Amino acid sequence: MTHLWVRAESRRNEDRVGITPDGVADLIAQGFTVTVEDSARRILPIDGYAAAGARIAPEGSWTAAPPDAIVFGLKELPEDNSVLPHRHIMFGHAFKGQRSAETLLRRFRAGGGRLYDLEYLVDESGRRLAAFGYWAGFAGAAVSLKCWAAQQRGEICGPVDPYPDRHALTDALRAEIDATGQARPTAIVVGARGRVGTGASDLLAEMGLPVTRWGSADTSHGGPFPEIMAHDLFLNCIFARPGSPVFVPHAALGGPRRLTVIGDVACDPDGPYNPVPVYDRITNWIAPAVRVADHPPLDVMAIDNLPSLLPRESSLDYSQQLLPVLRQLDRLDTGPWGRAADVFDTTLKGVPA
Repeated sequence: MTHLWVRAESRRNEDRVGITPDGVADLIAQGFTVTVEDSARRILPIDGYAAAGARIAPEGSWTAAPPDAIVFGLKELPEDNSVLPHRHIMFGHAFKGQRSAETLLRRFRAGGGRLYDLEYLVDESGRRLAAFGYWAGFAGAAVSLKCWAAQQRGEICGPVDPYPDRHALTDALRAEIDATGQARPTAIVVGARGRVGTGASDLLAEMGLPVTRWGSADTSHGGPFPEIMAHDLFLNCIFARPGSPVFVPHAALGGPRRLTVIGDVACDPDGPYNPVPVYDRITNWIAPAVRVADHPPLDVMAIDNLPSLLPRESSLDYSQQLLPVLRQLDRLDTGPWGRAADVFDTTLKGVPA
């Protein structure tokens, strides 16, 4: 019998969840056992999971879960160097040479567990089967606009908190932009035809901005890209991979530019293929932007859990996409789970003992 253990998220400002009570009821009807940890922050209350038939466990008790349980969360585990004997489903950020990847993989090796990375659940053609992309783009564009508005006040963007729904976000953001008394800034979205870029473009258009939308054909020549420097805002929405062009090189910081805000929604400063190598660390909800130049200012927004700005919409959307894949958890050696396992096994072989 397959046992799915839904852990509480431990990261600050992470209120999302990857399965709804209806999804839990669906899995239980198929013969799965589902345990859901209690959480004071999760956007969907625990009562709904209990009513759906889930077993309820204390927050953080996944470390004592039965050995055969599959532990499911979204964001990273606490960095305590403990060994990891369980099978884990999460966004591990461990397969592209990220700075903390080796430490995480060593924990799995020491414990004998395995990582099924949500980013690598793909179909036969390599297309991701579930993604938060649309809401990452939508939220990333919103926070980038907040950074621009703060600049008009002579400030750098202050703390950002989740919103109860998208309408609360757009109403508050529109009022903040209007209060600057400035004309709407111009924006360019690279990767505008993908899920992330579509979400970013939709938010910008809803706020009344003129938006330039670029796809892969617009960047295929490899750069340089003076058009990016001629916009007020630049939203990077591409999935970095080998051969990705550099959109804003470090040398551009000292040259003429209109650009004052970069929203790096893809957010991979530790990766070797970062197309925006003008900053070296992710930002967060307390300090959403890092200033990389002063005259004129250039702020980079690079929060790596952007969909949590709208935890309800993003959780409901993602859970609906992922449920058909979760239904296949009793077949971990085949299909998308087998492909994700192969990525883990191959990567682990390259980690020094």
